[in-house]
Amino acid sequence: MGRFLALDYGKKRTGIAVTDELKLIASGLTTVPTHELFTFLTEYLKNETVDQIIVGEPKQMDNTPSETEALIAPFLKRLSLKFPEIPVDRQDERFTSKMAFRTMIDSGLKKKQRRNKALVDEISATLILQDYLNKKQ
Repeated sequence: MGRFLALDYGKKRTGIAVTDELKLIASGLTTVPTHELFTFLTEYLKNETVDQIIVGEPKQMDNTPSETEALIAPFLKRLSLKFPEIPVDRQDERFTSKMAFRTMIDSGLKKKQRRNKALVDEISATLILQDYLNKKQ
């Protein structure tokens, strides 16, 4: 049984989250520099079975794609060429960064810790994945 893997793709960093094998709970995995993402995914997929990759879909309030979508489209094409056996789905990621920041505050992280953008990206990926799981139930 494989896992679901979620990506909060960004120009500089990509947050990554993964489910348990039963696909019930999303957990933050890590954040990697985006230019190292394919190296990370290749290594990760050697050791773990992934049934599906979920990539955050940035949208504006009027439901149109955000400017970041222009960066994600070429990535999605390369992803499907590199790992054709793994289906890719999208999940609306509106408000995930704000929710991630709020989660950090609510969990009692100090101001200095909340400035860690990599942690925000990892939490955002977790929120994207949990939203995806909730939608599937």
